[in-house]
Amino acid sequence: MWSEVPLRDKLRAELGEPRRVQRLRSSPRFRVWLVERADAPVVVKQLIEGPNAIDRFDRELTALRLAARANPPVVPRLLASDADRNVLVLEQLIHRDPAPDWMIGYAVALARLHAVTGSEDAGALPRWSGPSSQDVDSFLSMLGELGVPTPSRLSAELNELVYRLAAAEKHALLHGDPCPGNDIHTAGGIRFVDFEQASLGDGLNELAYLRIGFPTCLCVIAPAEGLLVQAETAYRNEWRSLSGTDVPGELADACAGWLIRGDALVARAHRGTTDHLARIPHEDWTWGTATARERVLHRLAVVAQSSVNRAELSELRRCCSSLRDRMLARWPTLQHLPARRP
Repeated sequence: MWSEVPLRDKLRAELGEPRRVQRLRSSPRFRVWLVERADAPVVVKQLIEGPNAIDRFDRELTALRLAARANPPVVPRLLASDADRNVLVLEQLIHRDPAPDWMIGYAVALARLHAVTGSEDAGALPRWSGPSSQDVDSFLSMLGELGVPTPSRLSAELNELVYRLAAAEKHALLHGDPCPGNDIHTAGGIRFVDFEQASLGDGLNELAYLRIGFPTCLCVIAPAEGLLVQAETAYRNEWRSLSGTDVPGELADACAGWLIRGDALVARAHRGTTDHLARIPHEDWTWGTATARERVLHRLAVVAQSSVNRAELSELRRCCSSLRDRMLARWPTLQHLPARRP
């Protein structure tokens, strides 16, 4: 049975003879096996597909080791690894159906994950990469194509946003893709898996996932405002209890950053291939639980609301409201995002 699993003989001997080996469904980027043993089952994951498999393996291995500092745990326990074969051996986690208010526990676990690293860990992982001036140009072009006036101040405002997001010297351990499905709801709390895009940066860029609608994810959600407030408060309280400081930065900036990123409208395989914001005036497409235009519509509403008291985003706020009105007038059948995860 071991012949199915890409493990060296020494590691196989350490793990012991399996009772059963089962190949699990997974992304095309990796293979996963559940190996049932006499003492406890383990999960074997091998990173594959493409020339960056080594980089993805290194990121995940490093992130798992850093995240192991958290108590209570927020990741599965790393039992072994094989860098030559891009293989990780992890404890098996038993997933339970998420509770109706799962987002609160998710936010607490996310704060714990973010808080395990600090300035002393600089360089352990790549820095988080935010929107660029090219994203700004694409967003402005989309506004123009849809007939929304773009005051001269808006370009400067957006480029200043890009600068603020890039200049933030933060060292939180970021998951990189903290989507529904990459969170395992166990009896002992939520744990995160699949750290292939892990980086160090500002935790607000992932806390913003809750409000902006999980921008890099197949499953996009727009929960009720009351639940959002509870979850964001839980994150801030947990961060304060662990770090002794309030969460720095502005959530409105993080939300605006996700709005102008066209690559946050498509699955990972299609990112970096074309200007996806330029497609919005001419076509719509479904990705997961919503269409691209529905995702944009939701993000516009979030940024307009979250930037009410931010003078630095005043022109963007006005343009978001105008573009949202224009989109609803042109495409009145666009739907609200689902409030619950599938």
